[in-house]
Amino acid sequence: MGWIPCSGMSNSKKKKKPTIMSQKPLDQIKLTSERSRMGSPLKDKESSKRGAPDSIAAQIFSFRDLATATKNFKAECLLGEGGFGRVYKGRLETINQVVAIKQLDRNGLQGNREFLVEVLMLSLLHHPNLVNLIGYCADGDQRLLVYEYMPLGSLEDHLYEISPGKKPLDWSTRMKIAAGAAKGLEYLHDKASPPVIYRDLKCSNILLGEGYHPKLSDFGLAKLGPVGDNTHVSTRVMGTYGYCAPEYAMTGQLTLKSDVYSFGVVLLEIITGRKAIDHSKATGEQNLVAWAKPLFKERSKFSTMADPMLQGQYPPRGLYQALAVAAMCVQDQPNLRPAIADVVTALGYLASQTFDPKIKHIQSSRLAPGTPPRTPMRSKSQR
Repeated sequence: MGWIPCSGMSNSKKKKKPTIMSQKPLDQIKLTSERSRMGSPLKDKESSKRGAPDSIAAQIFSFRDLATATKNFKAECLLGEGGFGRVYKGRLETINQVVAIKQLDRNGLQGNREFLVEVLMLSLLHHPNLVNLIGYCADGDQRLLVYEYMPLGSLEDHLYEISPGKKPLDWSTRMKIAAGAAKGLEYLHDKASPPVIYRDLKCSNILLGEGYHPKLSDFGLAKLGPVGDNTHVSTRVMGTYGYCAPEYAMTGQLTLKSDVYSFGVVLLEIITGRKAIDHSKATGEQNLVAWAKPLFKERSKFSTMADPMLQGQYPPRGLYQALAVAAMCVQDQPNLRPAIADVVTALGYLASQTFDPKIKHIQSSRLAPGTPPRTPMRSKSQR
């Protein structure tokens, strides 16, 4: 949930004092928001066809409601912490539902603008692979967001530093998570009008529900994409180091293909079990994309890129195809990257394949050398 400028350096400008907002619907508050920038409101194309309203439908909660739900924000209810602030698990008796409550750190990096953008985006856009925003609190100087509770945590929790006794993700589950995350991104790029550039796609922002169903979360950095003859939007470079597309990091020119690059990094993490940036690795292996690119050119090295936690339990052909998709997504030139719709098609196929380890050994003898089981070892847009 946290973020830093893509350059890895924090913003040194003096922080502005937060604007005090009264407790009233956000569409009655004057916004310096994304919604008015394009001259037309953000809409879901399908909802617009059905004549659905595009007003903010999120519920309003008082600070007292949310304090009660989290037992006054006790440590035992804490789920995690990021750039926005802390996230707590709570039960809202008024709606009889377990929820996740994200509380803005008033001294943190993210502020009112990110809060407003997130409420606008998630109030107006709805998809099975986007986290559901239930409501918000803008009580005095308090800023809180209320989401559906995702019981399995984030994708990051299941890839790295896996606790003893916890089963690592198998190949089929990894592909289903990747395909679902791609569908969420496709919805933002192709179904929203104007299109939405997510800008902060990473493993910690992919939350998992029952059955490892993935949903994109944390939309505070999202931007409305280019429309008409425009090819990009220019903006301050923000995001998470290791996931930013090179052209965006260098020029501040943001396109839909910037998200595709970030998705490629996430897909590589899912396949390899390596972090986007890992300073515990040897020099030359700390940046995942830089480590992977030379290996993409040697088919004989593909098996060495698979996460050791898989213990060789993956279809060789499926591994090659997944790596091919990742390689296309992390191309340096944005025009060489695929559209997210094409990524969805490719990953949808991989996710639909049933992997049987017994059949795998037969296939591996025909297609390519299989990877022997390994003992798990862990250390603590342009279109």
